[in-house]
Amino acid sequence: MRLFTLILSFAVFVLAGTAHAETVTEKLEQRKANFAKKAPAEKLKDYEEGVRQVAESGVLERAINVGDKAPDFTLPNAAGESVTLSELLKDGPVVMIWYRGEWCPYCNIYLEDIQAHAQEFKDAGANVVAISPETPDRGWTLQDKLDLDFHILSDEKSAIAQEYGVVYTLPEKIAGYLQEAFDIHEKNKDDRNLLPLGASYVISQDGVVTYAFIDPDYRKRAETEILLEEVKALPNKEK
Repeated sequence: MRLFTLILSFAVFVLAGTAHAETVTEKLEQRKANFAKKAPAEKLKDYEEGVRQVAESGVLERAINVGDKAPDFTLPNAAGESVTLSELLKDGPVVMIWYRGEWCPYCNIYLEDIQAHAQEFKDAGANVVAISPETPDRGWTLQDKLDLDFHILSDEKSAIAQEYGVVYTLPEKIAGYLQEAFDIHEKNKDDRNLLPLGASYVISQDGVVTYAFIDPDYRKRAETEILLEEVKALPNKEK
């Protein structure tokens, strides 16, 4: 009986050690599936049409990409302190995450996954910044809600998003849904219905984009593990 118990315990240990770690894509797909179970068919159709319209808006062609120089900027973080990209790059590469706002469940899922690997990014010498068009106080709400310890930056009026080419105008029906549900005009202090793609960039210390994830579908994001691999692949620069 004791031998059987030991064998069973060992089997449980092995299975636990080989358990599949859920990827970002799997988490987002689960959220998408849950939404599809509850939302009316017409609304689901409108959202799919919205993704198609974003894809055809030209934003993918405008967005900066691998090999491009990342525009410098200074933006306020959740505490109201100024954060400058070129200053961060003096310490190491920067992982830049664009997100729609603290109201967006897909964004929250992604940022939580980034946070789960925050120490790994630090160990690799990288700074992580997450940028949305929301005002700084909304960034503070998000940082507190998700217990994030990387920079949450406020790009009011989407000025820097326009420089990066990642901003687009929401399709009319989608803008109506989001305004009714979340009052994004108030959160962004902007009624133009502008949002950024859920883009992710890795920027080397010389300010060049070495990795870019750009997709018109707000339900898709770069895998955190890929961002880590890209950071670790960069050469170390003497300070």
